[in-house]
Amino acid sequence: MAEKKTTKQIQEELVTSMRQWQKIEDTSVESCARIIESTDNPLIKLVMEIIQADSKMHYRVQGLIADSIGKPISLTPDDMTSAWEGIEKHLKLEKQMVDHVEKTLADVKKRKMMVPEYLLNYLYTDEIKHNSLLSLLEAIKKGMYPYG
Repeated sequence: MAEKKTTKQIQEELVTSMRQWQKIEDTSVESCARIIESTDNPLIKLVMEIIQADSKMHYRVQGLIADSIGKPISLTPDDMTSAWEGIEKHLKLEKQMVDHVEKTLADVKKRKMMVPEYLLNYLYTDEIKHNSLLSLLEAIKKGMYPYG
């Protein structure tokens, strides 16, 4: 039977994992840059720029995860209250964007518009992700974050 890990061991492993992952993200950013420089195709350039930007954001997220182990991040009711009106307005914007991309995707489907459909699917996925991030933040606000 495997020995049960302590919270401290899990935290240490998490920090190590995030730092290792950051190195991989750095490699991804460099790889994207090489591909961007090597092609004149606007679609390939755009896709690699998207991935590169995501890798840079992933690096920041991984850093915050690792840093939060040594110095926990608080989220107070005052923090939520001061930002919540703006967040609610933004959530409405995100929902409008999802509705818009869904309608536009429906219009181009099966019209042999491969590139627009491909990019609209990307936009749809990203807008759904934004909605999810804000909805989970709302769950935190209500004290109901869906833990594992």
